[in-house]
Amino acid sequence: MPWRPAELRRVLDVVTVRARTGTPSAVHAPPVAGDLADDFAGWRRLGDGEAGDVRGRLGEWAAAHLPALAVLEARWAEGASGDTLAHGDLHADNVLLTADGGDVFVDWPHAVRAAPWFGLPVLLPCVRAQGGPDPEEVSTAHPLGRTADPDAVTAALDALTGYFLRSSLRPAPPGPPTLRPFQRVQGEAALAWLRKRL
Repeated sequence: MPWRPAELRRVLDVVTVRARTGTPSAVHAPPVAGDLADDFAGWRRLGDGEAGDVRGRLGEWAAAHLPALAVLEARWAEGASGDTLAHGDLHADNVLLTADGGDVFVDWPHAVRAAPWFGLPVLLPCVRAQGGPDPEEVSTAHPLGRTADPDAVTAALDALTGYFLRSSLRPAPPGPPTLRPFQRVQGEAALAWLRKRL
C-alpha cells in the first residue's frame, strides 16, 4: 500500500480471468442472494433505528437519504445473482502477488455464486481506501464493469455500502481490533463512489 498501478492491473486481470473460468462455478458455493441477505440489509436496519441517531454517526447525506438507500438496497439480489464463483471478500489482505508474476487469492470462506462483475464492487472500495484510483473509472473501464447492468451494480454497491457502514457502528468482535475501522474506511470509500453513481 498504496496500490501501485501495475499491481492493481494484475489483480484486475485475475478478476477477469476468474470470472470467465469460474462460470459456471465448479465449486459448490452458496448463491449470493441467500448468503448475503442478512448482511446486505444494513440501510434498512439503520432506518429501523437499530443504531440510534444515524445522522451523527453516518453524516448528513447518508442520514438524509436513508429511506432511498434502503429502497435501492432491497433490489440488489436480483441483479447480483449468477453462477460465477466470486471471492466475496476480496481486498489487499487476501491477495498475494508472487515474484514470478503469479497472483493468488487467499481466504475463501465468503465465496459465493454471483454475477460475473460482483468482485469489482467488493474490491474497489478497499482499493480506493488504500490509495488506489477512483473506483468508478476503474469499474467502467474494466471488461466486466463495461458489460454489467449499471443499475444492478449500483444496487449491489448500495447494499455493500450499507453493510460496511452498519458493521462499522457495531461493537468490535473479539480478535481483530482493526476490523471496525477497516469497515468504516471501506464504507466511506464505497459511499463516495455510490454518491457519484447516483
